[in-house]
Amino acid sequence: MKSSATLDGVAEAAATAAAPVSADFHRLGLAGCIDRLTVPLRRQGTCVHWETPHHGLEIPAGCATLLYRSAQEALDNAFRHAHATDVTVRLTAVFHGIRLTVADNGKGFGKRSAGHTGSGNSSFPEAADGGRHGLRTMSTEVQEAGGTVAISSEPGTGTEVTVTIPLD
Repeated sequence: MKSSATLDGVAEAAATAAAPVSADFHRLGLAGCIDRLTVPLRRQGTCVHWETPHHGLEIPAGCATLLYRSAQEALDNAFRHAHATDVTVRLTAVFHGIRLTVADNGKGFGKRSAGHTGSGNSSFPEAADGGRHGLRTMSTEVQEAGGTVAISSEPGTGTEVTVTIPLD
């Protein structure tokens, strides 16, 4: 891969992750908006798979925004840190809620930094710059909405981020 293409992709991903939510949920739906976030991954050659329900599910705007931001963080991490070649994005209706799962086959990280964020007392994977702000912020926002975040990862096997939001 050429370094200029890599730098352009990183800059684009960073801009996408930092951009305010400008998702057009009415026109594209939640899945369509999240799919737009996968463009930097696809450009670098990452294969992106989608698993979504075949029936329409009405998601309140606040929940859709939270799921979108969560996908934004997980996909940005897959792009910037994991060097994944394969990513699966899954939206699933669950009992009284909706679940977003973003799984990649990237570098992963060790148990020492892995975390399950349901209680808010767990650790988070450390970014290259030493930061963990994105995952902490995502976890806090999801918990404030009554949801949960689970992060599963092992070195060399990738990472799976699961966000579940109640719809009641």
